[in-house]
Amino acid sequence: MKIDFHTHGKLAKNLPFSEEYTVQLFKEAKRRGLDALCLTEHFNTQEFEKIYGYITENYPKDGDTYLVEGVRVFPGLEVDIQEGGHNLVIGRFEDILEIRRRVLPEPNEAFLPAKALFSIIKEYNVLFGAAHVYRSGCNNLALSDELIDCYDFFDLNGKDTGLMGMSNEKNIEAIAAKYNKPVLAGSDTHQYLQYGVLYNDFEKEVDTIDGLKYEIEKRAYTVEIDKGISQKVEAATLLKKALKELQKVGGRYDINLAKVKL
Repeated sequence: MKIDFHTHGKLAKNLPFSEEYTVQLFKEAKRRGLDALCLTEHFNTQEFEKIYGYITENYPKDGDTYLVEGVRVFPGLEVDIQEGGHNLVIGRFEDILEIRRRVLPEPNEAFLPAKALFSIIKEYNVLFGAAHVYRSGCNNLALSDELIDCYDFFDLNGKDTGLMGMSNEKNIEAIAAKYNKPVLAGSDTHQYLQYGVLYNDFEKEVDTIDGLKYEIEKRAYTVEIDKGISQKVEAATLLKKALKELQKVGGRYDINLAKVKL
């Protein structure tokens, strides 16, 4: 089972949900070789509810996952902390919605501090990961050892690896070894060209959080990194910028470029 542990269903947080764009993402994930993904959408993204509402209303549930355009989707969140840093939460749909409700700040309020957030997260049967910890502005590794030990895994981030080079992989492997935690790869895609830059190849297909945890604990998977990761991340980043600019000038970011005639 080829699975990406860090993906998004929108082009950007401040853009509205687009059914067309989200469906295109899942179709491209399948076309580019993925069997499954974790939809770790930003918890404070615009119209968050519409993304999961669309999925749960239009696609069948299988275990703890949803089968979307041929791809097995594990629900998730990406959550900020007050100290600066991002965290991945992957679990059952109902738990993800409840966690988001509890941790989403009121207007003009700050994000929760790590201690408070982590305490809430640990009430649920979820996978909890430290996202792109070597990215500028992310201070996850400045937290106490006690808090860092709450993580279930460290995110080997596709965007960061593409931009920083393979030194990012070595750094992530080293910090994961220090805390005796597994490394799980996630593309961090907002634009479909980034799918497949890296992924995890599991020996067994699973459809539950408990099954996923068990296979991770056994280390029954390998991390695969595309040799062209830097070029693919660069292309996806440039296309993302172009689509955002298109939206700004009155166009639609969710235009299906594959159908545009040249």
